[in-house]
Amino acid sequence: MSTLFSSTSEIILASGSPRRHTYFSDLGFSFRVIPADIVEQRKADESAKSYVRRLAQEKASVITEDYPASWIIAADTVVCLDDSVLGKPDAPEDAVKALLLLSGREHAVHTAVCLQNVQEDVRDVVLVTTAVQFWDVPVEAIQRYVVTGEPMDKAGSYGIQGMGAFLVREIRGSYSNVVGLPLCEVIELLMRHELIRK
Repeated sequence: MSTLFSSTSEIILASGSPRRHTYFSDLGFSFRVIPADIVEQRKADESAKSYVRRLAQEKASVITEDYPASWIIAADTVVCLDDSVLGKPDAPEDAVKALLLLSGREHAVHTAVCLQNVQEDVRDVVLVTTAVQFWDVPVEAIQRYVVTGEPMDKAGSYGIQGMGAFLVREIRGSYSNVVGLPLCEVIELLMRHELIRK
């Protein structure tokens, strides 16, 4: 089976996200996974966009400490409502609360992607934002969705690529960004630095 893209160099994906792994595999990138372990704490007065950019860069930098000659891709995604970041729920009741906040409203999904290679003196960061509109979802439907367990490992407490698609009335922007990796921009980034062949 032929691959869609041919890599010119191995990439280290600094992420434990199974969705990002699947995208990289499906596209045919040559990569290995080394998740970055950092403290994800938003600073006072830090905008959501600045926060997600900083996290992506910090994740890449942690990996480059041990692999300074390697190409590292790190990403971070946040779901924001009025610049409040809705992270992964700690408990089912947190997921219900988050989804009730999002119900009937538009929110933003921001993903920052950082490509870094210390030896080549490269740090290239892109930020992608998608607007997502939920319909006015009945609380009973939200509760049934949370019982499935799908929201529990997802920022914003939903997965657009899974059962959570039923929550979404409309999106404006990149669909793959809401899943967790803006593919157009990632491919452009890799092509710009000649890491995949056109």
